[in-house]
Order: sequence, then C-alpha cells, then structure tokens
Amino acid sequence: MEDMNNLTAEMAIEKSAGMGAILKDGQTTFRVWAPHANKVYVGGSFNDWSKEGLELHQEENGYWAGVSDEPKEGDEYKYIIHNGNDVMERNDPYAFEVTNSNGNSVIRTLDFDWDDADFKMPSWNELVIYELHVGTFNRKTPDQVGTFNDVIEKLPYLKELGINCIELLPVAEFAGGISWGYNPAHPFAIEQDYGGPNGLANFVNEAHKMGMAVIMDVVYNHFGPSDVDLWQFDGWHENDKGGIYFYNDHRSDTPWGDTRPDYGRPEVRQYLRDNALMWIEKYHCDGLRMDATSYIRYEGGGLGYDTEIEEGNILMRDINAELQEKYPHVLTIAEDLKGDHRVTNNFNDGGLGYGTQWDMAFVHPVREVLQDTHDEGRDVQKVVDALCFQYSGDYFKRVVYTESHDEVANGKARVPEEIQPGDAESDFAKKRAILGIVLTLTAPGIPMLFQGQEFIEDEYFQDTEQLDWEKFEKHKGIYKMISDIVKLRTGELEGAFGLRAQGIQITHFNPENKILAYVRDEVGGGEQPVLVVLNFSNKEFEKYHIGVSEHQNWKLRINATWNGYDEGFQGLEVTSQMKKLRKETDNSEWTGELNIPAYGALIYTL
Repeated sequence: MEDMNNLTAEMAIEKSAGMGAILKDGQTTFRVWAPHANKVYVGGSFNDWSKEGLELHQEENGYWAGVSDEPKEGDEYKYIIHNGNDVMERNDPYAFEVTNSNGNSVIRTLDFDWDDADFKMPSWNELVIYELHVGTFNRKTPDQVGTFNDVIEKLPYLKELGINCIELLPVAEFAGGISWGYNPAHPFAIEQDYGGPNGLANFVNEAHKMGMAVIMDVVYNHFGPSDVDLWQFDGWHENDKGGIYFYNDHRSDTPWGDTRPDYGRPEVRQYLRDNALMWIEKYHCDGLRMDATSYIRYEGGGLGYDTEIEEGNILMRDINAELQEKYPHVLTIAEDLKGDHRVTNNFNDGGLGYGTQWDMAFVHPVREVLQDTHDEGRDVQKVVDALCFQYSGDYFKRVVYTESHDEVANGKARVPEEIQPGDAESDFAKKRAILGIVLTLTAPGIPMLFQGQEFIEDEYFQDTEQLDWEKFEKHKGIYKMISDIVKLRTGELEGAFGLRAQGIQITHFNPENKILAYVRDEVGGGEQPVLVVLNFSNKEFEKYHIGVSEHQNWKLRINATWNGYDEGFQGLEVTSQMKKLRKETDNSEWTGELNIPAYGALIYTL
C-alpha cells in the first residue's frame, strides 16, 4: 500500500484543484464529498480492485482526497466508502466516463484535439434551432441505437436545410441504452451507447466546422431514478430518502422520481454548477437548455398555491450569472412553460437571467388553431395573440415551435396526424402543418423545429423507433420549401432582415375569411421588411385586398402551396409581383391585390 502520509502527498493534494479523478504531472488525485464517511478508499484496475489499496484522507467540510502515481488514463475505479459497519462501493459523482450505467468509473482527462477555433455562435436573433434525439435521428438498425457518428453523417443534410443550431436531447449516461435521456444516472458521463466522451466531442467539433452551434439539454430537476450511485452516497439518509445529494423530506418528490437534488446544500449547488460549466468548457457547447425549470423553483412545478424553492432560484441565478460573465455568447434556455417573465428577466429586476424560454403562449394556441377540424370555428385571434406575445420586453426571450419531443409524444401526435388522424398525408394535414411551420419561422422569437418536421413526419416520437427517412424521400419538395424559409430567416438568403428584427405589425386581420397578414421589420422601420400572408381556411381568394404602404412594392419570395414543392398542391397561381392600387384598405391609402390559395402561406420581400 502506498504511504499517503508523507508531506509530498499532502502538498500534492492541496495544490490539486477540482473534484473526481484529476490527472496531473504523472499523478492522479481523487477527491470526493462524503461528509458522513469514516473512511474512504479507491479500488480499481490499477490496484487489482483492492478494498483498501488507496486510502483517502479527510479534508475540511466532508471532503476526502488522496494522490497516487499508479492510476492512469483509462483505468477503471470506484470509491469504497465506510460508514460505521456499512461498506459501500460507489461510482465517482464527477466521473467523465463510466463503462455503463451500472458499471465502473473511468479516469478521463477530456483533452480533445479541437479544430473549431474559427467557429462563432450566431447572434441569437439569427438562430434556427433543430431539436434532435441522438438515439433515433439516424438510427441504422432496429436493434442498435443511433450514435453521435450517425448524426455527424447527417450534418450536411442539416446544413442544406439551413440549420445553424442543433439542440440535443440529454446525452448524460442513463440506465440502459434506450431512453429520451431525461433520467440521468451519471450527470458528468456521456452515454456510452451514443459514443461516449470522444463521440460527443467529435460531434460538436464537426458541427462547429459546418457552422452549427450545439445546445445541450440538461436535467437538474431530478436524477435517475435508476442506476443512481448518488443515492444514499455515503450511507447517511433520513426518512428512507436519498441522502446527501437529495432532499430528505417531502421536497424530494417529483413526477419522475423521489430524487430532487437538495439545492439548499452548497455542495450540491456546486455540483450542478460544475456540471453546467463542463458542457461549455470541456465539450465546447454553445448553450444549455434546462429541463422543467419550474420543478427547480417550485415544489409541485408551479401549480396553484405551490411552495417556491428559493434555493433552486439561487442555483439557476448563480449558473446564469457565471455563464454570462465568463461566456456571454452562451445561450441558456429554460423549459419552464409557466408564462413567467421572471424566468428571463435580468437579475436587477429579480429575474433568473435565462437568455430565453420555451413559449407556452405560442405552441398551445397555435396547435389548437391548426388542429381545429372546422374552418368556421378556427379562432385566428389566438394566432395574433401568439405572434405578438413577448417575455421581458424582448421577442427573442422566447423559443417558438409547434413540435418538440414533449408535444409529439405521451399521447400527443405530430401536427399532421393531429389534424387528420389516420390520414396525415392528406393535403389538409400537410398544408395546415406547413402553416404552423411558416408561423414558427416568421414569428418574432427564436424558432425551433423537431427532427423530421421538415419532411412532415407524422409518427409520434418514441425512443425505440428511428426517424422515418423514407418520408424525406417522399417530401423532398417540402424540405426544400422549409429550407428556403429557414435561409431567409438566418440571412443566408438576403433581403429579409425583418425576420431577425424586433418589430411585428398586424397589417390585415379578417376573422371571417380567416386571413391574417403581418409585417416583420425593425422597430421604426427598416430597409428589409417581410410581409407574411396566411389563409387559415380551405377557401381560395382571387384578387384579395390588403393594406400596403405607398412606397413598398412587394415581391413574392415563397408560396408554400406552390406545386413545385408538392405535386398535390394545385392551388391558385400567385404572381411574382403584388399588384398595387390607389385604394384605401386596412386604414392605408394603398391596396395590395393578390391571389391567396386555400390554406396558403405567402412570404413577400421588397
């Protein structure tokens, strides 16, 4: 056994920073938090898994540390924790890699060969986010989940679509190999079935080289609940609860398990803060999407007279403040879904400081309007309200979408299937689903698409089923149409800066005919406004009149129901130049005259 009581070892421990297994200058320092332990050892492949081979020494505040020159990169290990007569083997809470969710920790440095130095995160008003699930996005065989390399294979596809930001469902190591990812067992380790740490780093590197940012979905409202070595980590617990990493009273309860972290402990807040920083610093991610933040700040997720968890608010403020100070380009996204401005308000206004939040005030009313089976009952006012809603005085403080992993699962289907169950290939379903996509991509806010939405995928999301790429072959035209709109939105196609500006003006609203027109522009007016005309009825309109400005001559950029995008779309012909008449309409002295196809979506620029 190594002598860990000499002065050199103690100095090495003191100088070594961080938690977990830290390799430096040929030595490995192990540091772990176990305040109720009597003794702590490290057993691993480097000492024949000796139960007492490497003893750690107690530091202040319940931390234990020790140094050895025997462990090397790639060695497996576990902590052996003594609490009275109880002896427990535990994985390292800070392990960057585990052999599997119930296997061993692996010593890793995460020193990757990056060549993404030239990448710069697009401005937030230029982002178009594409949410995908690694395990199903490009899954090759039914009996094997997709990997990071499989996603890399499709990066040119996403580039051609115009996407400049990819949001991954969680990839922290979870129980088994098939999951949405919202059951993290080892928060610092990367799912081995996806390709582990090397696979993730390679994916981010390749995405950056192709001009795409990467946002990581993280889960801090609960852990597990399966294969969680954090549970009763050092043997202590109360009320048969989870011990030092978890609340040990009623606050532990969440809809996903009895495993809400104890935000009241500084060590737990530090653990989650360190995890947030890892994704940015070690893996070069450009943002974090935090899952179900309402369950971090409320005991019951913010329902009714719910008790607030101020310690959870402190956690989120601290993480956002540090990221803003160190990495101002990093975007933090809250999935809060409570319509609460405090989530994105700045710290001086008592806010949590998130860069943006998923917007319930958009997705729910827009889907309701699209899915209404009767045109006469379609309430277009809800669309107007959804378009004009904003958080914290900034339209880009919200993420707008009609499909996400939550919205197309758990009893809810894809938009085309919801519109016409069993016949999602019908023109009705396709055209109305496209209306929702056009709304998403032209509304003020950060737009998001969910995997397969661009080719009208109609199967609800399951972590056991691969994305149906045959649908892409069938709907390449619709993919092209959505690509055209995405590129207008990002600026890859010129002349549509208004889509990236803060302004929106409803210029025509006819609730009887279900026609809506709005102009996206800079506040006060700019040089590249965009006019969007939407028809929420199955009725064609010839020589329809909307109010226009005297000095604006609108030219058609995109007709979403053009038969070049889909041979089944045989609607009215729409001329490339909108006719302008000296006639008062919509309180304007000038009138624009145009044909509007049934369930049509038209985009004009100057």
